[in-house]
Amino acid sequence: MTNQKPFLTIYEIVIFGMLGGVMYVSKQLMEFLPNVHLIAVFTVALTVVYRFKALFPIYVFILLTGLFNGFSLWWYPYLYLWLVLWAATMLLPKKMNKKIAPFVYMAVAGLHGYCYGTLYAPYQAMVFHLNFKQTLAWIAAGLPWDAVHGTSNLIVGILIVPLITVLKLCEKQFNQRNQ
Repeated sequence: MTNQKPFLTIYEIVIFGMLGGVMYVSKQLMEFLPNVHLIAVFTVALTVVYRFKALFPIYVFILLTGLFNGFSLWWYPYLYLWLVLWAATMLLPKKMNKKIAPFVYMAVAGLHGYCYGTLYAPYQAMVFHLNFKQTLAWIAAGLPWDAVHGTSNLIVGILIVPLITVLKLCEKQFNQRNQ
């Protein structure tokens, strides 16, 4: 028998499943506000705390979205759209000045929302055989929705640092109890 630590512990499997479920439920509860949700907040906070492993709750959210809302054409870009935000957050320094961190996290979340339609456009162009001009028109038509999305991400981004704090506190308490 080896003493190798498993890639994912049972605790992590449970926590990541629950966090993915919370992401999905939070999005469903806010459906009455188009393009306003907490998914960017969760994605950035989970990435800061769990780094690579944040992909698990993110993809649980994506899978739940497909299962409950349908694996329709609109769903497939989710497979890479949230990955872009995760990757952008991974590129941020692990240790950031506490005074600027909230603004950086808010800016990253907001930028993702502002760019959402543009990030979605290559898939749209491929599926509907749009040429470059048509793709630009599709992006332009979505700019008002991207403005709502980016601005709302920027505003709700104020919750990122408190969520990071809570997640780190929970992890610390769990680790202390299990030593």
